[in-house]
Amino acid sequence: MKIDVEWVGQVDYLVAWDRQRALVAERIEQPETAGKFLLLEHPPTYTLGRNGRLENLLLSEDELTQRGIAFYHVDRGGDITYHGPGQLVGYPILSLKRVYVQQGLGMVQRYVTDLEEMVIRTLAEFGIAGQRFAGHRGVWVETPNGLDKIAAVGVRIQKDGITSHGFALNVNPNLAYFDNIIPCGIRDHGVASMAQLLAQPVSVAQVLPHLIAAFADVFQVQINVLAESLPA
Repeated sequence: MKIDVEWVGQVDYLVAWDRQRALVAERIEQPETAGKFLLLEHPPTYTLGRNGRLENLLLSEDELTQRGIAFYHVDRGGDITYHGPGQLVGYPILSLKRVYVQQGLGMVQRYVTDLEEMVIRTLAEFGIAGQRFAGHRGVWVETPNGLDKIAAVGVRIQKDGITSHGFALNVNPNLAYFDNIIPCGIRDHGVASMAQLLAQPVSVAQVLPHLIAAFADVFQVQINVLAESLPA
């Protein structure tokens, strides 16, 4: 299967969401259309998934406005999370029926597990040991405080197995924004970033090629990187 990979840059959440919906509709109508993997950053934004609890947002509407933070109820799985500069967000728009030759009831679980594996392999390129945490989706790392989440995963699977939404990897975001929510509804564990663990600056541009390579390897797809879109 062929996947077009595009770096979109920093884009408003609603703009990216609209584009996802258009790409999904196109692939439902034309199943043979190549998949799309959007990579991007968002301005400061909180999103609450379908099964999320509003009480996990610790700011009022007025406080959100004063701080210039957007907030949206969205149609992915999972609870509340933060998106912002320094975080690498990925939205694969692809057909699971085409990616996985052997289909079945476990296809969605396999997809989420593969997204986690892609992030784990990316982190390994920087000497960071990402891991899974039983009962909690996403990618986790050991810190002095115990296990903290470094990447969130939340997806939607639509008609004919077409995916949208995806993952968010904390490369070098301002982690203080996470203090205003209970990330993913989990009170007992915090969040971490690559820059924090490495104790040195790291940019999204540095991480991108490793993540794209891991995506191609894990999903065993042919990728076409739109090179002109990549950050310098």
